[in-house]
Amino acid sequence: MHAHTTNAVGRRKTSVARVILSPGSGTITINKKALETYFPLATLRSDVVRPFEITQTTGKYDVRINVKGGGSSGQAGAIRLGIARALIEVSDDNRVTLRAAGLITRDPRMVERKKYGQKKARKRFQFSKR
Repeated sequence: MHAHTTNAVGRRKTSVARVILSPGSGTITINKKALETYFPLATLRSDVVRPFEITQTTGKYDVRINVKGGGSSGQAGAIRLGIARALIEVSDDNRVTLRAAGLITRDPRMVERKKYGQKKARKRFQFSKR
């Protein structure tokens, strides 16, 4: 591995993404699959590449991503944060840009636990007066 690779980790809900950035032609590999294969949905794909678009670095880096846990949306979010953090490690000038776009804030929202005597965390069982 050459010295220019940058590692970063991104999390969102229950997903953890390990991101490895290396200078290249813009190939994005997630769990050994192409970006298009892993995220068939355009919305999630655009979410993943947002940090590059904002810092005008599209096509300058190859990205290898290992992601596990959570669902597709959480994974996309985790990857997005991971890439943003990696870009900051590459050059600190990206920090202001990404911060302004809200890309380096870890979304703290987690699933609320289910409570006893209720159907879900907040939904109750149907109430019957008689």
